[in-house]
Amino acid sequence: MLGKLISHKTEGNEVKLTFEKGEAALRVLTPEIINVFLPRETKDHRSKAIEGEKAQKVTFTVKQEGEVLVVATEKLAAKVCDDFYVDFYKADGTLLCEDDRQGRIFTRQISEHFIEVLKAEGHEVPEASDFHYPVEVVKKMQGDEKFYGLGDKTGFLNKRDYEYENWNSDIPQAHTEDYRALYKSIPFLITLSGNGVYGLFFDNTYKSYLNLGKENEGYFYYGAEAGNLDYYMIAGEKMTDVVSGYTYLTGRTPLPQLWTLGYHQSRWGYESAEDIREVAEKYRELKIPCDTIHFDIDYMDGYRVFTWNNKEFGEPGAIIAEIAEKGFKTVCIIDPGVKLDEGYEKYDEGIAGDYFAKTPEGEIYVNAVWPGDAVYPDFGKQEVRDWWGGSQKFLTDLGVRGTWNDMNEPASFRGELPKDVMFTDEDMPLPHAAMHNIYGHLMSKATYGGLKKADGKRPFVITRACYAGTQKYSTVWTGDNQSLWAHLQMAVPQLCNLGMSGFAFAGTDVGGFGADCTPELLCRWVQVGAFSPLFRNHSSKGSTYQEPWQFDEKTIAINRKFIELRYRLLPYFYDLFHVCEETGLPVIRPLVLHYEDDSETWNLNGEFLVGENLLVAPVLEQGMTKKLVYLPEGIWYDFETKKPYEGKRYYMVDAPLDTCPMFVKEGTILPTFEPMQYVGEKPLDVLRLMVFPGEGRYVHYQDNGEDFAYRNGEYNLYEFTHREEDGAEEVEITMLHEGYRCYRKIEVLS
Repeated sequence: MLGKLISHKTEGNEVKLTFEKGEAALRVLTPEIINVFLPRETKDHRSKAIEGEKAQKVTFTVKQEGEVLVVATEKLAAKVCDDFYVDFYKADGTLLCEDDRQGRIFTRQISEHFIEVLKAEGHEVPEASDFHYPVEVVKKMQGDEKFYGLGDKTGFLNKRDYEYENWNSDIPQAHTEDYRALYKSIPFLITLSGNGVYGLFFDNTYKSYLNLGKENEGYFYYGAEAGNLDYYMIAGEKMTDVVSGYTYLTGRTPLPQLWTLGYHQSRWGYESAEDIREVAEKYRELKIPCDTIHFDIDYMDGYRVFTWNNKEFGEPGAIIAEIAEKGFKTVCIIDPGVKLDEGYEKYDEGIAGDYFAKTPEGEIYVNAVWPGDAVYPDFGKQEVRDWWGGSQKFLTDLGVRGTWNDMNEPASFRGELPKDVMFTDEDMPLPHAAMHNIYGHLMSKATYGGLKKADGKRPFVITRACYAGTQKYSTVWTGDNQSLWAHLQMAVPQLCNLGMSGFAFAGTDVGGFGADCTPELLCRWVQVGAFSPLFRNHSSKGSTYQEPWQFDEKTIAINRKFIELRYRLLPYFYDLFHVCEETGLPVIRPLVLHYEDDSETWNLNGEFLVGENLLVAPVLEQGMTKKLVYLPEGIWYDFETKKPYEGKRYYMVDAPLDTCPMFVKEGTILPTFEPMQYVGEKPLDVLRLMVFPGEGRYVHYQDNGEDFAYRNGEYNLYEFTHREEDGAEEVEITMLHEGYRCYRKIEVLS
């Protein structure tokens, strides 16, 4: 507690606050974003999520009103009270977010008898006071809050009444909704209530905790084990404004290469060049579109990173070149653990450069991962990131088109790295306790920079572990899921919350990584995967092979149907990534993001939007052949039949195994391509427009799909306008920007 507020001083965008027992600050970044900062550990933010200066030239006032200091922009007001309580209000005086003054009250008690039983069995029973954290902020509940965001935490879309931890964790067991932490730490929370919507981003890399009404329905709280109290209030008129504000702060997903939006095939278990060759040939034989094959750890020599297994995979790069002739791109896995092996180039380079993490006593820290004894690069050093990034050239010289970062929580086989293992934060030492959650982030940053330098194309990086802001450098997947219906069901809220947390380019392992997939489960999962930004089938060694042809002809046909659909919709997905780079809005979206005033959308876990106007309602339960679908306001049309449906109603629709219910909002124009087996198979010079009844407007983006020339104006921007007059329909085409080769033909499909 800081005691009474004694004085304040305004310097630029910052209001410095002096209390009886310490100093704090508010910083106004934009009319909608205010930072709350209490320097417990460092006097500066040292943020890894926020890069560059985000403070704009903002007009704001600072007024003393009795014992309350009011800092107000045209959109948002922060009222600072004694003890550094900070309450936030809309410009019209409506309360948005209020600090709780009562302190945490543990209402969920257990009986004394049960405590005695626990003690008798040798269990430790912590006191309530043990649950307070060195860094803690408690926010009062108004009663009707709904919570979203936090990345790919387990459970449902709305996180109300749950608790979570931010501690990147490699968990091989089946993830159930009571798992508090997975592979990612994205402490960004969106709160929706009757008074409005806002976001809170808690920028602290230590292990942290969020309890969203589970402990007590009167409040929710954030706590961290160390570090600064450093959080951002992000206001907005609607939820989309909050997402845009958060991604303005932490960065937006850059436009990817077009081929990365195609279908990817992977398996831990492709153990030779022949395995890869057979997969490539089978996809082309069956005419199932596929762009990418991922190489898991077996392609390396003894699991040494940046090496090649000549014995099983032949001459370095030969199989990559061979499958490239059939249109396949290669993505190779890389783990951070460097084998402790004198004479191995990467180990020797790291030793010479002092690139590895150390024990508190100054010795190089050793644990074990796939290659056995291994050491861990200190990615907090710029020179280490440059070294690691430069090492990507080994892969790109072989023809590799992307890097898959795995095991970067960092994972280890001899227990978790101790929290006192020492890393670096640019110019100062940093313990593993603070580095852990940003280790994967910094590894991805290094990889992105290295790939960009190596080939000049838009880097494709995929990472398992990350922190807020990693979306600037990498796509993500939800980690080692299982071939379980429950995990298919969880995929939808996970991807929706990842999208609202800045990660527009995200996916799950289609079919499930562990356990054994069934034909029905794969068919239903590919119907979700076809609309997921990252569309990758991946499975584990020892589990059932789950390429489509491992099952029956019906499974092959259904997979082919939905993978072909994905390729038809590639220009629509590409447009959505273009919009994302400009606005931060994700590709896959929960309905609540656009219909927050509709209570039916608040807890809708089984359907989603792709963009704003395409609604997908996949079947997520075993044996089901019908789907209860909610359509929000407006007129919606069945994607296949164009049958109209009136919104704000539920419908029971037929959904046999080969059908995924899809609906398109009135007036929508969807750009599509002709069918293809892979990106690059044919010139993408014909655009076909699916036009749905109702007047509408659509802006379509086109560029070369590979490099950064678009940032110098080498792109086209088309506006399509659909009008209906006197029973006649017309689509008008306007060129808003011309800087690239135009389509040879634009067709309007009837």
